[in-house]
Amino acid sequence: MKHTRSAKAFQRACRVLVGGVNSPVRSFRAVGGSPVFFAKGKGSRLTDVDGNTYVDFCQSWGALVLGHADPRVTRAITAQTAKGTSFGASIELEAELAEMIRKFFPSCEKLRFTSSGTEAVMTALRIARGATGRNRIIKFEGGYHGHTDALLAKGGSGLATLGIPSSAGVPPAAAADTLVLPYNAVEPLRAAFAKFKDIAAVIVEPVAGNMGMIPGNPAFLKALRALTQKNGALLIFDEVISGFRTALGGVQSRARITPDLTTLGKVIGGGLPVGAVGGRASLMKHLAPEGPVYQAGTLSGNPLSMRAGLETLRALSAPGVFGRLRRTTSAFTAALAAAFRRSGIPAVTSSEGSVFALFFQPEAPRDFGGISERHVRTYNRFFRHMLERGVYLPPSAYEALFVSTSHTAKDLDLTLDAARSFRV
Repeated sequence: MKHTRSAKAFQRACRVLVGGVNSPVRSFRAVGGSPVFFAKGKGSRLTDVDGNTYVDFCQSWGALVLGHADPRVTRAITAQTAKGTSFGASIELEAELAEMIRKFFPSCEKLRFTSSGTEAVMTALRIARGATGRNRIIKFEGGYHGHTDALLAKGGSGLATLGIPSSAGVPPAAAADTLVLPYNAVEPLRAAFAKFKDIAAVIVEPVAGNMGMIPGNPAFLKALRALTQKNGALLIFDEVISGFRTALGGVQSRARITPDLTTLGKVIGGGLPVGAVGGRASLMKHLAPEGPVYQAGTLSGNPLSMRAGLETLRALSAPGVFGRLRRTTSAFTAALAAAFRRSGIPAVTSSEGSVFALFFQPEAPRDFGGISERHVRTYNRFFRHMLERGVYLPPSAYEALFVSTSHTAKDLDLTLDAARSFRV
């Protein structure tokens, strides 16, 4: 494949955009080479500015569960555009989408829409601190919850060491109240609660989507719920990725665990910017204008995102649709694993709903530390191999992959054929 126009587009972007991109992973620095610039998407396919077409398993990082430019969604957006794109005022669509989300997430008795998942998480933490009167937060190594200062922290040595910033520009004080613990490990969690009595909340991706795709162990998730309740802390499920992807009601519906607060994004905006935080009405009332915890946003609940989200959820929740999507994803990942076995390549795959994982190592990792350097090196080569054969994967070895309702048998066969020709 030739990428002449993409290379020129990147050179131009580098003159006016930091690193030539508006989000670091798009730079392709992790996988090597210059980034591909895309011109259009339709269904399961992306077309770049050079005219090359790819089967897309990134799907806007999971947001496009129906695929690119789904006709139902684009018609809805187009119709709304003619009526207005932003009012900075209340519209009926906000309550309509909130009612639909609450149908699948009963734990979200009340919601507040934001413009991004990062905003939703920031708001959830503020609610937790405001409601409990405590400051300390627990997160888990490898879990990503947006670029909020308090969560851009990494743990030092020791069982539950105070966090230090992992990004320049984050004041040490902003991360000082963040504890970083190993994912899927119960004992460090018990020890943290024994040591610290001022923990406001534990935030977790119940299926981690930013260290590949690693499911939360059922015993771990149950311990989270039990320990937070016992110690007066709140449990926040970050289901920005897993919501409407692992199951229509997210991980919490499958695990039968009710968190205090839930953050959502991605799918609920149908490909447009959106975020939401929801929880018990007694907690959500701490938000202004009902309570003293302040949050606001000019574009929160904007008409375009609300309409796109409504059409997406209506289509996804139609009888049989999600079940077919889940079965397609499961069958495809099993076939992918079989292809690697026949080629003698150590690799494991797994899926949760329409999210799947690929690790180039003999066993699936249980936490961030279990991701091998071999996987990272091999995935980077695999990414380039697949790109040249018309398959677009996330340009990072630490990301989940996604199947949409628009992926066809032909798409999956093309992908499997490309994977079969890969050699370590």
